[in-house]
Amino acid sequence: MHGAPHELRGGHRLGDTLTVAVLRLFASARESAGTDRDDIEADTVGAVLDEARRRYGPGFEQVLAGCRVWCNGEPASVDDAVGVDDEVAVLPPVSGG
Repeated sequence: MHGAPHELRGGHRLGDTLTVAVLRLFASARESAGTDRDDIEADTVGAVLDEARRRYGPGFEQVLAGCRVWCNGEPASVDDAVGVDDEVAVLPPVSGG
């Protein structure tokens, strides 16, 4: 219907393209979250991580504090934008020698 208001879902108007990033978790981040992959609707790396903290709780948040975060194979900051199917990877420190 032309001119009819659109219902909102998750901060986006229905019919709009949703930005869903792929969150990839490795090693202790994977273990604390209980999964190695999740799809998260967000527009920045920081928003992806905030939603991951909410979903996976304080144990994940503790692990995340020591991790590096990459987006599409490059080091990322929380302000970096993410688009549809971008991959945000959480990489804990590598131990060993």
